Amino acid sequence: MKKNILITGSNGQIGKELTESFKEKNNASNIICLDLIKGKQNHFKFYKCNILDYEKLNSIFKKEKINEVYHLAAYLSAKAENNMNLAWKVNMDGLQNILELSVKYNIKKVFWPSSIAVFGEDATKTKTKQNEKTNPNSIYGITKVLGERLCEFFFKNYKLDIRSVRFPGLIGHKSMPGGGTTDYAVDIFYSAVKKEKFSCFLKENTLLPMMHMDDSIRAIHEIMNCESKQIKIRTSYNISGCSFNPKNIFDEIKKYINEFKITYKPDFRQNLAESWPNSIDDTEAKKDWNWKSNYKISEIVKSMLENIK
Repeated sequence: MKKNILITGSNGQIGKELTESFKEKNNASNIICLDLIKGKQNHFKFYKCNILDYEKLNSIFKKEKINEVYHLAAYLSAKAENNMNLAWKVNMDGLQNILELSVKYNIKKVFWPSSIAVFGEDATKTKTKQNEKTNPNSIYGITKVLGERLCEFFFKNYKLDIRSVRFPGLIGHKSMPGGGTTDYAVDIFYSAVKKEKFSCFLKENTLLPMMHMDDSIRAIHEIMNCESKQIKIRTSYNISGCSFNPKNIFDEIKKYINEFKITYKPDFRQNLAESWPNSIDDTEAKKDWNWKSNYKISEIVKSMLENIK
């Protein structure tokens, strides 16, 4: 059956690739894109709309007869710390708008991404488990924890079939990063290809979970396409790719570009990174809906360099 799918934040790092993935799959559904800025997805219907504008959102839901939502609009970690008020409104009020409208219009399924930022300094760092305490020290992490609880509330009280994964740092070549603490792992490739010295805002040994964008897009499709009864966790699932630090990725790049150089100048993002896990246990996602990542660091580096060149 043909579906009318709404993707908010369609011009963002995940949004661009998710919309294109529907086209590549030759999906017969209607894709409706929503963002503050129009991207290059000319083959999709687009609405310029602020996620905080409830009335305009309501009119879009009504007009387009939406029956599936991918809510990606968000204020990311590093940007959020510099504008807490806006981050709160976008990440919390925006999510509530989508959830309320999804109930109002009987939306069949909703996807919303959480983050490893839900974990704080007191969480176990290595192989952080699904049920590890979520006590973040960033406004971004706080909005993600509360967002998870809000999603669970709407599932329990309104039977809204909302599904979520906790993304690690995402690395892709089709769009520039949007203000995240792990963005160095995208920016570094552009400097490498230009043969410019790269200035990294994290220390060389800052180990963080990362994921190739192809894996993240596949995770979204897989969790949304499985049966509702398979989804046992209605907050958000841990999913894992691979973990590395800036020196690891620098050393891997040098196998291809020997003259590449790097300097380390940690800034406020270092504290955020140090509060997060260095690896993730995704046993529950593997068990419930057969999740498995495909990319390791060597494959990520090869893919990024080939595509950016």
